[in-house]
Amino acid sequence: MRYHKLKAGVEPGTYVMESSLMTEQDILTMANQLAKRRLSKGRRLSNPLEVKAHLMTLFQHCEHEIFSILLLDNQHRIIGLHELFHGTINTAMVYPREVVKLTLKHNAAAVILIHNHPSGNPEPSRADIAITKQLKKTLDLVTVNVIDHIVVGAEECTSLAEKGLI
Repeated sequence: MRYHKLKAGVEPGTYVMESSLMTEQDILTMANQLAKRRLSKGRRLSNPLEVKAHLMTLFQHCEHEIFSILLLDNQHRIIGLHELFHGTINTAMVYPREVVKLTLKHNAAAVILIHNHPSGNPEPSRADIAITKQLKKTLDLVTVNVIDHIVVGAEECTSLAEKGLI
């Protein structure tokens, strides 16, 4: 696979720069491309820290809230990562009906909910906890497991599952 201003190196997972001049934007573009590839269809999720690192790369610099969903099959292999709702600097409206529609459309067995906090603070709000519980209850009706809801901040992520909030 070819990335922005990079070409594949001799060894798998290595790359060579096409030019010696790279801007910060070039580096961020390449990091996003690599993070998306690591969360691409068919990959198995086995390391929560690695998943969080990829999500940080994708969402930590967004200027508005983005609510996304990582769809998984019954072996926890990725079906797809979808951005569902875009909001403002401190909120995004989440519609459970749309979450269920997308989940069923792709025949997902499990999901990881994701959204960012543009403020940089990864702590879940009361609204985050409430929508997570509502989505879990709704998806339980169609036998889809909510594995986690990850809130992406500026320097770290918070897992609602690890906090016992799911």
